[in-house]
Amino acid sequence: MDLISIEGLIDDIIAWASIETPTDRPQSVNELVSVVTDIHLRSGMHVDRIAGAFGRGDKLTARAPWGGENEPGILVISHLDTVHPLGTLDQFPVRQVGNRLEGPGVFDMKAGACMAVEASRAILRSGAAPRLPLTFLYVPDEEMGSQTSRDIIEEFARRAKYVLVVEGAEIGGAAITSRIGSLKFDLDIAGIAAHSGANHREGRSALRELAHQILTLEGMTDYDRGITVNVGTAFGGTRANVVPEHANARIDIRVTTPRCASEMLGRIADLDAKDPDVRVTYHGGIWRMPYMRSAGTAQLFDVAKRLAGPLGLSLTEARGMGGSDANLVAAFVPVLDGLGPQGGGAHTHHEWIDLASLRQRTALLHQLMMNLE
Repeated sequence: MDLISIEGLIDDIIAWASIETPTDRPQSVNELVSVVTDIHLRSGMHVDRIAGAFGRGDKLTARAPWGGENEPGILVISHLDTVHPLGTLDQFPVRQVGNRLEGPGVFDMKAGACMAVEASRAILRSGAAPRLPLTFLYVPDEEMGSQTSRDIIEEFARRAKYVLVVEGAEIGGAAITSRIGSLKFDLDIAGIAAHSGANHREGRSALRELAHQILTLEGMTDYDRGITVNVGTAFGGTRANVVPEHANARIDIRVTTPRCASEMLGRIADLDAKDPDVRVTYHGGIWRMPYMRSAGTAQLFDVAKRLAGPLGLSLTEARGMGGSDANLVAAFVPVLDGLGPQGGGAHTHHEWIDLASLRQRTALLHQLMMNLE
């Protein structure tokens, strides 16, 4: 554990968080990709930078200089994008407040990514020979579902023996061994426009239909089964004196099992317009399948818990209530998530990490990289 430089780690976190990286600003994301590339090159790692596509930043892989190139090993997945728009640092600068470090993206998930880097540097400083090869994968669009990164995430995960995801820990420092899944839909409604006074009877209100659909959708929420349906945005109409011809909404559905995901797909497909003269169309589907606690993941957690004990860390496990790239790989490889710092406030202007959690949790990453076999 003495090989871990907490001062250097904190410097890295501050530097990474001081570069704003909203998903939809690829040039900004790529500024951080360049920084991370240089860090891995200076460590003697083999780096491959893959050009971004469809308005997203570049992807980056870095392979540690030990183990066979084609031998299944450990894959560490991180994302460099955040939800915070450009200019957030003006209102919410990176700063240390007591034993906390605050700033956009520090918890989700730049600190965790920096911790994994520092854990690997500690191995390189020691000259040790880990049992398995180690590869880092950085993606630019996790906050928007890793839409341009899914293929490379799956490709590398299928070649790995284990996957570690360094998102922030759950409450109390728990590692994550399962996550809920999500479905997303766009709802489009086409009504018939008319003058709100002279020809009101001839109109068919898209907003009226939207109100019916919203009530039906949100009525599908079932807390006992872990199903939530949220109509997050809704728009429609043009003027107060015109029966609205068009309306649309965006729907987010969360589920706990693949079976529930399939059920909700069917329920959305069966929805019809209340007004037969109005056309209702749903576009979308499964965004992330639930990350289920497999036997392999359970065994991986048991190893992590055993390694955490001598470090003074009593590791527990929990279900993550948001999605991550772990959802994309858990069906075919053991994956352990939530290995980043303790903290909170993700996606807000009070995002923070607990600096006291860095040493033990970085040491745990070091031990996993050294001892998994």
